[in-house]
Amino acid sequence: MRTAGLVATLTLITVGCSSAPSDTATGRTPQFENEHVVVWKSLIVPNQPLEMHRHDNPRAIIALRGGTLHVVNESGESREMTWETGNAYWLEADPPGELHGDVNPGPDPVEVIVVQLKGVGAGDADRAR
Repeated sequence: MRTAGLVATLTLITVGCSSAPSDTATGRTPQFENEHVVVWKSLIVPNQPLEMHRHDNPRAIIALRGGTLHVVNESGESREMTWETGNAYWLEADPPGELHGDVNPGPDPVEVIVVQLKGVGAGDADRAR
């Protein structure tokens, strides 16, 4: 039941997104929220990092315009994440207390839809897939 609702929500979002953020500023644009998920569109333009934040719950990422991001945590450690346009990805909740920022070192903006589950622990998320 929960998986079917998530698939319906993802379909609605990827087909029906009409508000696009400007290509000149990194940021988030709210798209949808209910008792199960919160959804936003993130735009990360080159050399304008997304502010430090964390994800307490697991999430799906849908790449509208792909690219590679450097994900940098508070201690300065970083890892690369590459998202291909049109593909979807699953990310678990962040480690407790760890903040990170996203940096786009590429020449073009990266734009993704984020569908973050609400009130779901890691074990529950595995059952929801």
